[in-house]
Amino acid sequence: MSQNTLSPAPILGERVELARYTVSGAERIVYGQRINGVVRVTDRPAGQPGRSYLIERGLERDGYEALKALVADYTSQAEQLDGIPMAVSLVRHTIEQETT
Repeated sequence: MSQNTLSPAPILGERVELARYTVSGAERIVYGQRINGVVRVTDRPAGQPGRSYLIERGLERDGYEALKALVADYTSQAEQLDGIPMAVSLVRHTIEQETT
């Protein structure tokens, strides 16, 4: 006999914009949101279709200063790479930098 159990709906907190950045003419937004009590930081396209990326989850243990540092580092990397840090292969970027 099988049991059909329904998972409870996730508890979603408000999605909060943490930063905006632009790469290759496309604007991106870094959001923070609590889902079932766990802080998740995502990178999403601003107002257009496109891929979203999970940057980090579980930051509630590290505090607000860690969140600010993560966002500052992430947007700085985006500027340096002129790309989405979660999408850009750091190995490929390093190789390209060494050959130029």
